[in-house]
Formats: sequence, structure tokens, C-alpha cells
Amino acid sequence: MKTNQYANVIETHKVKPKIVKNMADSFFFGGLFGLVGQIIVWINTNVFQLDEGLSVTYMIIVMILAGSLLTGLGIYDKFGQIAKAGALVPISGFANSLTSAALEGKSEGVFLGIASNMFKLAGAVLVFAVMSGFFFGIIRYLLVQIGIAPALDHETVAFIIGGCLL
Repeated sequence: MKTNQYANVIETHKVKPKIVKNMADSFFFGGLFGLVGQIIVWINTNVFQLDEGLSVTYMIIVMILAGSLLTGLGIYDKFGQIAKAGALVPISGFANSLTSAALEGKSEGVFLGIASNMFKLAGAVLVFAVMSGFFFGIIRYLLVQIGIAPALDHETVAFIIGGCLL
């Protein structure tokens, strides 16, 4: 069989991706994660009478714990096949990535295996987060200086930083 005949056979028999269905699945399950997060915040705020900043912090902790636990049990990866990118976007997707890296490196020991695999992944994410925060901070500063964006008062900045660090 000649090369172009082979390429034609391969082209006619290859599986075509279902882009619209994958996008719909990702959108639905990503929204479902957001809904679960909002329900956790609502329960913390209205049932346990916590302030909103602390409620958001507890929601993040619950989502990270659930993502890690479901990864350790082998459920999150199966769910990811159904949810597509909707399972990767939330914080539980990052927890899944770190837990998978830790499980992959456990045979090499705690420091050389688990820790190094986790920090290989987390290091890239942290560098990207710090660099993008730096660049967006510069853009924000310039927009405030030329009068396009309003300056934030100290209470608002403390609330934003406190909400991120809690």
C-alpha cells in the first residue's frame, strides 16, 4: 500500500472528536463544581453563622480535601473522563494533580519521590501565579496612575488579601 493510500485509509477511519459535546460537558460539570462550592459557602454562612471570608476559606478546604480523597480512592480520574475540563478547572483539579503526583512518587520515598513530584508540579503553578500577579499588579498600578481605574482604599485591600490568606 502506498503512503498516500495509507494516509487516506487512516483519515477515513480515525475517530473524530465531539467538540461541542465535550464543551457542554465541561461547562456543565464546571458549573456543578461552582454550585457545590456556593452551597458549602451558604451552609457555612447561614447554618454555622460564619462570616463570608471564613466560609469561602472552609469551602476551599473542603473542595481540596474532597479532590485529594477522591483521587486517592481512584474515583476522581474516572469522574474526569466524564466531566472533561470541568473537573480540571476548580481547585479540586489542582488537588487531584498534586495527589496524583504524590501517589506516583511514593515508591521513591517521602523526600525524593512524594515531595519532589509534588513540588515539580506545584512549583510551575506557583511561579505562574506570582508572575501573573506581578504583571497584573503593574497594569493595575498604571491604570490607577493614569486615572482609568479607581484606587482601592486600605480596608478593601485588607479584605482582598485577608480573603486570599485565610
